[in-house]
Amino acid sequence: MNRTIAPPQPAPASRRALVTGGSGGIGAAICTALAAAGLHVTVHANRRLEQAEALAGKLRARGHAASAVAFDLCDADATAQALATLLEQGPIQVLVNNAGIHDDAVFPGMRPEQWDRVLDVSLNGFYRVTQPLMLPMIRTRWGRVINITSVAAVAGNRGQVNYAAAKGALHAATKSLALEVASRGITVNAVAPGIIDTPMSDGTFDAQAIARMVPMQRAGRPEEVADLVAFLASERAGYISGQVISINGGMI
Repeated sequence: MNRTIAPPQPAPASRRALVTGGSGGIGAAICTALAAAGLHVTVHANRRLEQAEALAGKLRARGHAASAVAFDLCDADATAQALATLLEQGPIQVLVNNAGIHDDAVFPGMRPEQWDRVLDVSLNGFYRVTQPLMLPMIRTRWGRVINITSVAAVAGNRGQVNYAAAKGALHAATKSLALEVASRGITVNAVAPGIIDTPMSDGTFDAQAIARMVPMQRAGRPEEVADLVAFLASERAGYISGQVISINGGMI
């Protein structure tokens, strides 16, 4: 009996990921984990393109697919132009909204620019990046949006009313967007880290403060956050959506 043997099919092109704030501590760990999972990772930076390019170069040296891009999330036109250029190469199916800034002050003494800048980066930045990427993602019938927030958005924190407001709003946006795109094979989740050992947190908490605040009595590692993000970006997490997942050593 003659049997027809189908020719081998080419491997599917690797999915593309964009990590905002990808050149920082947690962002770099996320980029590394996603690249190791087989994604083509675009490392975003605000102004320090050389730092993002250095990370992308390290990933390529390990045999991964990576590139770098720089644009200011607070500049709507620059963001739109950069995303349009990225989309010329195809849809982005994994988006990690990791960019964010601190500008702490007790609320009675908080200046308007401190409030505006923190919300502009985290909340308006989420809109400026995510919204243009949604329709191309929807057309592929598969996608992952992961928003990096904070324990401050879950429990509050003195001196961070602006930061907690911005990240808390992302929790609400996460749940609403998850409902909108659930039938399109797209999941939307938030990851809320606690105290993580990064250059941004250096000098903020000493060992005694961490032991007092964190039941596990240590700061988390960026790689621990990245492992969670990589799982949420994978096929295995296809039934997890609309969730705020804390990673904080038992703080709350």
